[in-house]
Amino acid sequence: MKPTHSQKLEHWLGLEQCERLSAQFKNFYWPVPVHGVPGNVFVLPGGDFGGEIIAGSFSNKHDTGAAVLRKLLNKAEARRGKAKATDTLIRLLKAEDPRVLSVGAFASVDAVVAAVTAGKGQVLPFQKTGIAVAAIGNAADLWPRSGFPTAGGASSAAPGGRAPTASNLGALPFKNVGVANSGHYLNWALSASVINNSLLLYDRIFDVVKTMNSTTAETVSGTPSRYQNQTAGTVDYIGGNFLFPANPTTVLAATAHNWTGQYTNQAGTAAQALQTGTGLSACAVGAIDLSVGNWFIGLATGDTGIKALTQMTCSAAVLTGTIDFIIGHPIATNACPIANIACLDDGLYTSMNLGHIFDNAALSFIELPKPATTATNYSGLIRTVSE
Repeated sequence: MKPTHSQKLEHWLGLEQCERLSAQFKNFYWPVPVHGVPGNVFVLPGGDFGGEIIAGSFSNKHDTGAAVLRKLLNKAEARRGKAKATDTLIRLLKAEDPRVLSVGAFASVDAVVAAVTAGKGQVLPFQKTGIAVAAIGNAADLWPRSGFPTAGGASSAAPGGRAPTASNLGALPFKNVGVANSGHYLNWALSASVINNSLLLYDRIFDVVKTMNSTTAETVSGTPSRYQNQTAGTVDYIGGNFLFPANPTTVLAATAHNWTGQYTNQAGTAAQALQTGTGLSACAVGAIDLSVGNWFIGLATGDTGIKALTQMTCSAAVLTGTIDFIIGHPIATNACPIANIACLDDGLYTSMNLGHIFDNAALSFIELPKPATTATNYSGLIRTVSE
């Protein structure tokens, strides 16, 4: 895709937020949508931005908010008598230009509104207490953290592991409504207690416990049940699936260690070698066990997704603790440039319109590399709609 107009993007999001997103996804291998930017903008492998932005020429995200809401509310007035939820829905959508080029599987915005008001919409509230990380640039997994949803525990032991679903502790209470496997991300309201923290909403499709006090390569036989299609362009394509090690229960011993292993890639090629991931000495509970600036383990050159993890190895015997190896699929990102103020981002008018969410999805959050070590509290709402 063509590069995004950098000055417009910086005017809309702010230079600091653009630089942070670029750094966080510099080494990722799959385009990830930047929600809340009118148009169709993605942060690309290498940290550049691609796609069209249809805002930012004369006003920024906050300056245009009032004008946008007036346009949307005026349009919604005519519907209020027929569907009371319409007014609420449209007030939460942000776009400088209300023209819709694509609304995914829905025929129109009217069809989305009809689905929401017919009981096929969901509101998923959440509240999570983060952790104080050891250094600026460390990342964390909110799955085992307290709040709502209830903290999720460690996975199942190797070789089997576990394919989590919405019924597992730690996952948002996503319900299967409407046509099977037809859920879509609609929008997201997020508040953070510390400025400039960013969250990645992801579907936790597989996890497995790694024994820390061992340097023996452990075989993994279990596989995910979602995002397993090897055909590019399909909604359940393997592309974008990522792997990360996270600490679920006990502070690790202060022992230097690295992570290696093998996996099957998006084309079904087995025994691919993971790039070496550097672990954290005395990794805290909830932290992602990777060095500063990293939140996933790199794949072999040219690979764009992980179908299954097949082997995991630790370079040193770490006496205390365990690690979960987790495969996730990215759904949406959201950032909070202002503390304790709800930041609204939508998936209807912006990138990756109505991104897919499968039945039984185990939705959770990753704190992307943090701009401060301070523990951050998060709360908000995720909205979804099904066909």
